[in-house]
Amino acid sequence: MLRFILRRFGSSLLVMLGASLLMYVLVINSGDPLADLRESTSSNREQLIAQRTKSLGLDLPWYQRYWTWLTGVSKCVIGACDFGLNRQGLHVNDLLGLAVSSTMRLVIIATVLAIFIGIAVGIITAIRQYSGLDYAVTFLTFLFFSLPVFWAAVLLKEYLAIGFNNWIANPTYPLLATLIIAVVLGIVAQAVLGGNAKRRLLTFGATLGFVVLVLQILAWTNFARTPRVGPAVVLLLAAATAVGATVLLAGLHNRRVLYAGLISAGLSLPIYYATHGLLLEPNWTLLLLLGLSTIVVGIIIGQLVGGFSKRVASTVAAITAFVSGLIILVDKVLVYYWPVYLGRISRPIGTIGSETPNFSGTFWEEFIDKGTQLLLPTILLTLISIASYSRYTRGSMLEVSKQDYIRTARAKGLSERQVIIKHAFRNSLIPITTIMAFDFAGLIGGAVITERVFGWKGMGDLFSQALTAVDPNPVMAFFVVTGASAIFFNLVADILYAVLDPRIRV
Repeated sequence: MLRFILRRFGSSLLVMLGASLLMYVLVINSGDPLADLRESTSSNREQLIAQRTKSLGLDLPWYQRYWTWLTGVSKCVIGACDFGLNRQGLHVNDLLGLAVSSTMRLVIIATVLAIFIGIAVGIITAIRQYSGLDYAVTFLTFLFFSLPVFWAAVLLKEYLAIGFNNWIANPTYPLLATLIIAVVLGIVAQAVLGGNAKRRLLTFGATLGFVVLVLQILAWTNFARTPRVGPAVVLLLAAATAVGATVLLAGLHNRRVLYAGLISAGLSLPIYYATHGLLLEPNWTLLLLLGLSTIVVGIIIGQLVGGFSKRVASTVAAITAFVSGLIILVDKVLVYYWPVYLGRISRPIGTIGSETPNFSGTFWEEFIDKGTQLLLPTILLTLISIASYSRYTRGSMLEVSKQDYIRTARAKGLSERQVIIKHAFRNSLIPITTIMAFDFAGLIGGAVITERVFGWKGMGDLFSQALTAVDPNPVMAFFVVTGASAIFFNLVADILYAVLDPRIRV
């Protein structure tokens, strides 16, 4: 494996070197970097031309300019990258750092959501092949995949941002809208759960009544502006997480795993009060440590309670503990800081930029501000990416389900959950892993159209502006980051192949 990794790494470096040379030559010959100055009527035009010619090295041969750039980039080996200056004389390192951090905020959330939702939808549609749900999901996924990004972005701005901002000023829940929402969710719930006509009708009715009740409670408590969650709701959601994780990974018959999850959920109540002061004004280091602590506590509980199922019990307890921590975190932010933020920003969902200009506040106020600005582009990228993951998951699951070992697993008397999760899903992950690697590496390069529509100053914006200005250094910095990302994630995918299927190692 080590020899394979080193060989792949060496060949990737050679590819990067050749591609960087080609990219550099194409960029410097894509236009005239002095075009704007040649058309200028300024009295010091010649001095400006001479200054830009010197700063960009236009008086040097192309190979000497490329060698200068390559020398600076090669210092990345010792952690001292030098991407040079742009045509305005600014350090590309600083511009790249801001662009990468901005794009990573957008890409990570969108990609993680797309992976989890897309894979879940793909599994469900594979299990319910050729059902009404399968046809409906297929239609929606192809619709999302083919949406013009700029058009979908305009719709999101109009109906989600502007519409929500108008509604939040005086939130109401009209009876007709409540019934429409409840009916739609009821139809979705009965389609997902399936069953005979009686079961579908009961699911529809239960969902309809539950949604109407919840929306009326939200209206009565004015939850949209002054939300209240509280320890009882936190405990209930944590217990639901424990039961759900147990059903998915072990089955409710495994009492040891269920007890580990419920104990982990029960700890959410003392943690809710113990972390009250810490969560009011934290920092990212503290939040990271608290998150890791919840996982460690869950693993310990699983090891102590799990019995012969320690591994699965630790997983369920860790998931429950981590999700409980997130619920507690959301409770603190909503209860203490969302009303304060609404008092300062009357229209919270932003449509342009990654944060409100000149906005400053506490840690959580700034977090909410950046999160609301992140909402629209994240939804857009997630909807587009879900289509790929759900289709590939469905196709891979259907292909695997026809194999002999799946029939053997069913013949041995294994439950359908074990057949799907332990046998079919794991073996279907290999092609999905490839898609994840390419998708994540590509998204790090920035969603150029999305960033342009939402005024997001990320990698895509850095690349498009530099290419328009025939400014090679920012374009090459973009190339290095995206190329290195592609190499890294493809290497990770190769390693995951061997983890998922040990036969690949030989």
